[in-house]
Amino acid sequence: MSKFARMAAIAAFVAAPLAALGSPFASLDDVDAARKRGAIVWDARPADEYRRGHIPGAVNIGDPTKVLRGTAREEFLPTWKIETILGAAGIDPSREIVVYGKRGAPQAYFGRFALRYFGADDVKVFHDGVDGWTAAGRELGTTPTSLPPAALRLNPRPEMVVSTEQIVAVGRSGADVQIVDVRSRNEYTGDDVRAIRGGHIPGAINIPYELNWRDPKTPAKLARGQVRDNGGMSLADRESLENLYSALDPFKETIVYCQSGTRSAVTAAVLEDLGFDRVKVYDASWLGYATRLDAPAEQEAFVNVGLLQGQLRALAGRLEQFERRFGAQMSVAEQR
Repeated sequence: MSKFARMAAIAAFVAAPLAALGSPFASLDDVDAARKRGAIVWDARPADEYRRGHIPGAVNIGDPTKVLRGTAREEFLPTWKIETILGAAGIDPSREIVVYGKRGAPQAYFGRFALRYFGADDVKVFHDGVDGWTAAGRELGTTPTSLPPAALRLNPRPEMVVSTEQIVAVGRSGADVQIVDVRSRNEYTGDDVRAIRGGHIPGAINIPYELNWRDPKTPAKLARGQVRDNGGMSLADRESLENLYSALDPFKETIVYCQSGTRSAVTAAVLEDLGFDRVKVYDASWLGYATRLDAPAEQEAFVNVGLLQGQLRALAGRLEQFERRFGAQMSVAEQR
């Protein structure tokens, strides 16, 4: 029996305080059953994609990673604003909820994480999303759904997350905690810098979130025309996921982070399904950690501001040339 199987057996007798009801994942059949029970179905895609076609009856507020967070620090808006946004859409965390987006979309997982953080217990992600729905021959709706508004009083669960101060303290104290960096390999090594500096939190293990898929190379294959659909972005089978995380201890506290807390929500859900019951999301993630210049980093790299400015100037020059050329062509066309 694997350690994950033993963990599941123990969990059957000792439920974690924050454990959701059952698996964090919903299959197509689960979605059908939930809809029949009157569950809320939340489409976590941008509003324009929702309008073009969605699971009938699904509600939408746009991309939750943008709607529920500030633009600068990409952290949650004040709780009263979250109450207003979700309440106006009728998305009540006390009810059963299924969240979906495109197949494998981190935005749907972030939506689930947000609901869990603000008090939801019965919320699942339909990983295959709108792609899985249409692949099964189901029809899409185009009429927007309006649910009755809900008067919400949300109670955040700070025990589900860690702050920048806490994760810096963990590093300095040498606490027995496992840290998982779910960003790309180049972000982890500092070759792809997306904040004030690049690199990773000391001791963090790099397991990119795409490795949770059946075929992590699917986006690249789609771009090259090697595959016709994104079916490879379906979740890998359980045995593969157990092997992927076999170096981790399910009994230890596990902190997951990415760039801004979106991709980490995917891996957090996977770990939860595997029986890890002490998973926390570092919501500010590398975007927050990088700003703490006193916080140690491995494979640290800084943004080359001079090079960046030169690239921006070159881009502006090309844009200006295009506008002049396009303007001249329009003038000729008008004269004709």
